[in-house]
Parts: sequence; C-alpha cells; structure tokens
Amino acid sequence: MNMTATIPASSTQQAKPAGVHPRPALELQDASVVFGSGDTAVTALSPTNLRMDRGDFLALVGPSGCGKSTILKLVSNLIQPSSGLVLVGGKEAKAKELRIGMAFQNPTMLPWLTIEQNILMPLKIVAPFKHTYRKDKKGAFRDRVHDLLGQVGLKDFANHYPWQLSGGMLQRSNLCRALVHEPDLLLLDEPFGALDQFTREELWQIMQTLYLDRKPTVLLVTHDLREAGYLANRICVMSARPGRIISDEPVNIPQPRDIGMIYSPEFVEMTQGLRELIAQVRNA
Repeated sequence: MNMTATIPASSTQQAKPAGVHPRPALELQDASVVFGSGDTAVTALSPTNLRMDRGDFLALVGPSGCGKSTILKLVSNLIQPSSGLVLVGGKEAKAKELRIGMAFQNPTMLPWLTIEQNILMPLKIVAPFKHTYRKDKKGAFRDRVHDLLGQVGLKDFANHYPWQLSGGMLQRSNLCRALVHEPDLLLLDEPFGALDQFTREELWQIMQTLYLDRKPTVLLVTHDLREAGYLANRICVMSARPGRIISDEPVNIPQPRDIGMIYSPEFVEMTQGLRELIAQVRNA
C-alpha cells in the first residue's frame, strides 16, 4: 500500500449530484498554531488543510510532538489558530451550540455520581437537551442512557459508582457519555491507550459497533497503528514538528472488521507502510 501520496479530500466520500455541495463536518483551512513569539516562537502546526465529511472516521497518527493533539484542541476550541480557519459543521469552532463529544485516555467520571448520572451529564448542560432535562431525565433521557449501556454490555451497571467498575468498563461508560447527546463530532484522544491489549481489542469492537450503528463523524488520535487501521476509514500521517499532514489515504478494508483481520497480509502490509513512513519523518 502506498502511504506517501497526499490526498487533500476524503477518498471515501460518495458521489453527490451535480451542483450539490454539502457542508463538511470538519474543515481546517490553512490552520496553523504558533506558541510564543519572536526568538522563542515554536510552530506546533504548519498551515494545514483537512476536510472530513459527515460519517467519516479519520485517524491521526505520527511521532510524538507532531501536532495530533494540537488539531484536537483546535477543533474543540481549547486553543485558537494562529492563522487560518477551523470550521465544524460549516461554523467556526468557537461558535456556540456546536455539539462535540470527547473521550480521552482517562475517563474522568465524577466519583460521587452513578454511571447513569455521569452519562446523563451532557444532556444536562448541552443545548437543546438542557432545556428539557428536568422533564426528561427520568424518561426519554434515562432510556437513551440505558440503550447505550446495553450496547456496550453494561446494562446492569447503571446504578453502580465509578469506583466499582474496572478500567475497561469505565472506558465503555466514557464512550456512552461522549455519544449520549448525539454530537456533531466525536473526538477520541488515545481513549484505549491505558488498557491491556485484550481489553483494548474488545473496546475496538465495541467502538466499531457504536460507529456503524450511529455513524457519527469521528476524529481519533492514536499511536497504535493497528487501532487506526481497525477503526478508521481514513488515516492521516503527520510529520514531526512543525506538524503537517504528509499522507491522507483510505483504509480499503470492508466494515465490519473482526480482530482476526489484523493478522491478514493486507492489514499487515498497510500498518507496515504506515510504520515505515512514520520512521522516515521521525528520522528527518
């Protein structure tokens, strides 16, 4: 698999009727990030262009310090671009009322709340759900939480507290919380990195099921090339600082995928190509 060609737009987007140009779910237009100024300025992200259509699942991979997490921070409005634009759903990322779900390596559940109460939290604070929270929290919203917990195998743990669950169970709950408010964009920052390999692979399957069932737009940052290949339909490789995207290619393996697939010649060839490209940019 050739991982050296740069593709400016998604190779997985379906053909649209002539004259129809739907807004992308996410777009970076020459977005850059520079920390500091003068002689101490550090360019964390070179001017970068990236487009994700609705329903894309894109994985960002590359050496440490290449700007993967910087892109996540731009998209989630934790930092502002030094130049260029970051658009989510056709609006600047700093615009209000954009629904973004996030799952990180640490689930950060509130220990004094039950799992059900933790997962309900986005519905309590995010529009338009917050306006009907008091009315729906014991009805439609509670049913929504329990449906998600059932999908990840935790339907009997809604009334447990975080300290009563294992790390893998907490991360499943974390995925439910990230999806419960039907986000426009789901951001995943090494969500399975702290788990053992067996639990990690189990959660890959759960994440794939949630994605195929709900088709959110997903941006995943990971150092695990097998994780990227198993979950994503596109993989972008980033160079060492100053970060920039040097490769954007589709994963041409049909979904759903099973764990045994990661040992197939096609999959091994793909991940090996990614590994060699990352080694090249790391050495450079």
